[in-house]
Amino acid sequence: MKTVNDIRDTFLDYFAANGHAKVASGPLVPHNDPTLMFTNAGMVQFKNVFTGAETRPYTRAATSQKCVRAGGKHNDLENVGYTARHHTFFEMLGNFSFGDYFKDTAIELAWTLITKEFALPKDKLLVTVYADDDQAFDLWKKIAGLPEDRIIRIATSDNFWAMGDTGPCGPCSEIFYDHGDHIPGGPPGSPDEDGDRFIEIWNLVFMQYEQKTPDERVDLPRPSIDTGMGLERIAAVMQGTHDNYEIDLMRGLIRASAEASGTAPDGPHKVSHRVIADHLRATAFLIADGVLPSNEGRGYVLRRIMRRAMRHAHLIGASEPLIWRLVPTLIGEMGRAYPELVRAKALISETLKLEETRFKKTLDRGLRLLDEETAALGDKGVLDGETAFKLYDTYGFPLDLTQDALRSRGLAVDEAGFNAAMARQRAEARKAWAGSGAAATDRIWFDLREDVGASEFLGYLKEEAQGRVTALVRGGERVTAGAAGEELQVLVNQTPFYGESGGQMGDRGVIETAAGAVLEVLDTKKVLGDVHVHVVRVGKGVVNVGDEVTLRVDHAYRGALRANHSATHLLHAALRGALGEHVTQKGSLVAAERLRFDVSHPMAITPDVLAEVEAAVNAQIRANTAVTTRLMAPDAAVEAGAMALFGEKYGDEVRVVSMGSKNPEGAPGDDDFSVELCGGTHVGRTGDIGVFKMVSESAVAAGVRRIEALTGEGALAYLDDHEKALGQAAALLKSQPAEVPARIRALMDERKKLERELLETRRRMASGGGRAPAKTVGDIAFAPRIMEGVPAKDLKGMADEILSQIGSGVAALGSNVEGKASLVVAVSADIKDKVSAVDLVRAGAAAVGGKGGGGRPDMAQAGGPDGDKLDRAMAAIENALGAVVSSAP
Repeated sequence: MKTVNDIRDTFLDYFAANGHAKVASGPLVPHNDPTLMFTNAGMVQFKNVFTGAETRPYTRAATSQKCVRAGGKHNDLENVGYTARHHTFFEMLGNFSFGDYFKDTAIELAWTLITKEFALPKDKLLVTVYADDDQAFDLWKKIAGLPEDRIIRIATSDNFWAMGDTGPCGPCSEIFYDHGDHIPGGPPGSPDEDGDRFIEIWNLVFMQYEQKTPDERVDLPRPSIDTGMGLERIAAVMQGTHDNYEIDLMRGLIRASAEASGTAPDGPHKVSHRVIADHLRATAFLIADGVLPSNEGRGYVLRRIMRRAMRHAHLIGASEPLIWRLVPTLIGEMGRAYPELVRAKALISETLKLEETRFKKTLDRGLRLLDEETAALGDKGVLDGETAFKLYDTYGFPLDLTQDALRSRGLAVDEAGFNAAMARQRAEARKAWAGSGAAATDRIWFDLREDVGASEFLGYLKEEAQGRVTALVRGGERVTAGAAGEELQVLVNQTPFYGESGGQMGDRGVIETAAGAVLEVLDTKKVLGDVHVHVVRVGKGVVNVGDEVTLRVDHAYRGALRANHSATHLLHAALRGALGEHVTQKGSLVAAERLRFDVSHPMAITPDVLAEVEAAVNAQIRANTAVTTRLMAPDAAVEAGAMALFGEKYGDEVRVVSMGSKNPEGAPGDDDFSVELCGGTHVGRTGDIGVFKMVSESAVAAGVRRIEALTGEGALAYLDDHEKALGQAAALLKSQPAEVPARIRALMDERKKLERELLETRRRMASGGGRAPAKTVGDIAFAPRIMEGVPAKDLKGMADEILSQIGSGVAALGSNVEGKASLVVAVSADIKDKVSAVDLVRAGAAAVGGKGGGGRPDMAQAGGPDGDKLDRAMAAIENALGAVVSSAP
């Protein structure tokens, strides 16, 4: 028996042998189509190739595309587990021609694969064609040799394929397998076509058109081929069953669920095991592609899938979280074909365990309430909308989960009442917000949040995405369009742009519309927690609400932000390692050009410690370990060693970012160097930071130190500038860079020697060498001296020397240093009782523009801004001395 893995390999190898490139599955979150919640068909990743907007290095391709249908137009969630072929997750095998071959080759390739490689009996096969597609009808007769009664013309849209309301489309031809007359059902187009006897296994779409609008259809530049064969369906046929849940892959997952719960796989809990097996695949692949459970958008659909599976785990009696224990089995079945499952194993397991642990706490209470409210309904009753809303609002039961719980009892839910209760809650929330004191200018964001919903952030995994403009704001008012030269605030349904929060600056980049308008994104803000506001300047063209756009984050700018943000985590851990666990973050700024990090510490951090911290961070960078992200409950994250910031508010779930190793040279699996709760963007590996360089450490508040640092190109530029400065200094000193410190020390020693000699010379000159001797004022000797460039600190010593030479009297010294005057007056001990040095120096200070002066009666000093008026100061001191002498008795 060919296994699912065998069938997938055979399909891809067959088409590779026929000139097709094997192309890896695209992600479940479409990169190129904002109209889709999830990738729901094999051709989604090739949409732009079909329309001519993109070219690839190949014209033929084959894929096994992972798909999810659990939200929006394509929603199979409610039927999963109850039917033989409904899934939330499935694999679509497909071969594609981009203007290379068309109907004849597509039909020949398909028929050869099915009848020869897969060896399906020809008498079990029949096909359908679009009613007026005579060409396809004739080709099936010629190539496959099918009689006309097994080529069925279908006039409905079932045989005219379209991806959506717009996009590539064309007539198609479906291949059916007849499971035999022992199974009820009729051929396609018959009244009994919905039975299980005739099962569609492959759809060949002859891509001829692009639906531009509901009323406009144009020819594609090159007719192309898009086929889709459900892997689960073809596996069921080849393994002799008409039930997809009986194939080897699904049976493996069902057995794992049965063994983990201790129940029979096909007993009373058969439906529950099928739901768990299907939803496990959808959940794991969505998480691996970056979707995490939330209350909005894709995250909400994921949560609905998870909780539906978890309710069925509860039904089969699982007392502890069950779903996460099945992840190894899933990876064993599908990990070879999809290595992203292996890479994301820890994240998938922890997210499932967290969600189920939290949900189990409320599930029992919610189900008890449901039982109480429905006890009196009897059969075929209807649960009122208010109760259904209470289950949603209080216990986290999505509406479809309540509907599923009631389904087996034949009960329904009043959906209109549920929607009315939801609308009333939103109105009450709006009213409460209006009375909260929030600024009136912020009202617009609350209104927009209610009207157009939250922005889905895609930027953890990508820097480019497609989106649809949901609102435009100019000058605080909503507008419908914006033209070149205008500055606007733009909301998009999904975006890779990170909005400023948590100290990390918002992303910059560009937004382009399909019509060619270009918007420069100057900044990105995040308001109300989940609304991303793009601050833009329209460079050219006109942007309108509803436009489909391509959003591109500035890669270099984002890279610098990521490097600096990750560096703050390593810095925080290194500081705690060097200084102690009292060190905690008190604030940060993560900009593209630098990082600023404030921490609690009671004193300046010594240069030796700073050098130790810098070395520790760079050691982690060189180790180049992977940076991992997990989703956890805050309490569990803290218990696991994650750093939580005091005063920060955290929701029910947090992103836990781990990086580095406490032993960088050790084996993988050593304890993480840094584990923190963080919602920002980070590098993939610590080596992506490049290099880390601290540039300053200072006090910012009592007990808070601030470190500023650079990483990557900024750090290298900083080091380069310093290297250049060192080279210039070495050139001026006529030495090698390594000799600069010794050369500077020698020059400093020489300068000190010259300064001592200069000071000695000035003292000799001040004491009379080459100058006029002291004069007398009355009977008191007075020795004035004016100096140039003598520091004020040296004047007192010179004044003492002059006094020692004249014996008794007054010495007055003045010095001009860079235009400013310094004055010192010294009075000998024998006359200080009648002559005050303070009074004399104040008289001199007034002459040079100074105020006051101070000291002792025998030694005082003062200064002033007019250094060129020292001669007036000396005259003023002499006059003041004369006044004292003349007034003496």
